[in-house]
This record gives sequence, structure tokens and C-alpha cells, in this order.
Amino acid sequence: MTRPAWRRPRGLLSATEPVRALASAGAFAAGLPLLQLAPRGEPHPVLVLPGLMASDVSTRVLRTWLRRLGYPVVGWELGRNRGPTQEIRDALPRLLDRLAAEHGTAVSIVGQSLGGIFARSLARRAPRQVRQVISLGSPFGSRDSLASPLLIPSTAVYSRWDGVVEWRACRQQVGPRSENVAVHASHLGMGHDPAVLWVIADRLAQPRHEWQPFRPPTRFGLGVLFPGED
Repeated sequence: MTRPAWRRPRGLLSATEPVRALASAGAFAAGLPLLQLAPRGEPHPVLVLPGLMASDVSTRVLRTWLRRLGYPVVGWELGRNRGPTQEIRDALPRLLDRLAAEHGTAVSIVGQSLGGIFARSLARRAPRQVRQVISLGSPFGSRDSLASPLLIPSTAVYSRWDGVVEWRACRQQVGPRSENVAVHASHLGMGHDPAVLWVIADRLAQPRHEWQPFRPPTRFGLGVLFPGED
């Protein structure tokens, strides 16, 4: 079946990406008291992968917040993400092996943009070592080899207000252990957007073998942060 061509993001969304990313940072600071109420689960290792041309600096807020929730979190420690280089292809499986061995359990992987594509590739290569994959604005849907369902739980977070990638390409086929969650975030701001952070916390808090689809919180009016699926 021929996959439809993805439309390019609208110019206004692209032009306002930096400003909207700053707005997400401000919303994170203002929303910290409510974020402290986010779900907490069994501590297990979490690997966070940055987007294209970004480094662990770009995921510092996310990783710091997840540590406060009680998870042993690591960045990828590979410098700037320059794409699927041979160094990255070799290093990521070794990093996953090390984390799973050190903690004696499977690893949850959170990947932003291109990092989410790498996360799905790792899950296909070593599904027993991966607890779940959470992708943030990752256009894996335009790649046939990555668009099919994973063997482990996966959550694809996307935004119709994404000014960098086509949001339709960031969704996956919904199944018994796969879902899409819509947010209002910009592409660059997903790593510190309050709604995205809540989704990540909620997903990580689930018991390993009792995965259920995400349900937006109803307390304190937080449901307005989640526009719902088309």
C-alpha cells in the first residue's frame, strides 16, 4: 500500500517554534506544584535520547524531573545527535545492555524527535531489554520499517502544533499495547511541556505487565491540556 505524502508544517508554526518552546518552559515552572502530583511507579532505569543535532543538555529538565520522581535516569552520553552514524549504531545497543544488566530489569526509553526513532529501533532489536518506548514528536510513521507495531508497550506523543515535523507522521497504529497521545506542545518544547511530562510520568508508573491506555487526568482541570485524538 502506498503511504500518503506528509504535508510540510505550516510556515507560521515553524516560525513561532522558538517562542512557543519558551512558553512551554514558562508553563513548566508555573506548573511545578501540580506536576508534583504526577503518578509515581516502581523505580526502574529510564534512558532518554535527544533529538537531531541536540545533546543531553536538551533533555536535562526532563531527566532531572524524572529523578525527582524516583527513577534512575541516564542520558545517552554520546554528545550531539548527528543522525544514525556508525558510532551511534554501535554505542546505543551497548548502552542498553549495560543499563539492563546493572539494574537487573528492562529499560524504559524516552526519545525526543529522532531520539524516538532510535528508541523504536532499539526495541525491535532487543525487546526483552526494553520495558516500553515513549516517543515525543518522532516522525517514525514515514519509515515503513518503524511504523509497524512494536512487541512491547509504546506511546507516541504528538502535537498538531508541531512546527518542525508533520504531526501525522508521529502517530502509530493503535493496538492492545500501542497508543497515540495528543498534546498542545511545540516540537522543541516537548521535553519540558507540563502535559508531556505528565504523560511520561503516567506511562512510567504503570506496572510492567499491566499496561493500559493513557487517560487524561481530571483533577484540577488538567484535562484541558490534552486535546484528544482525531
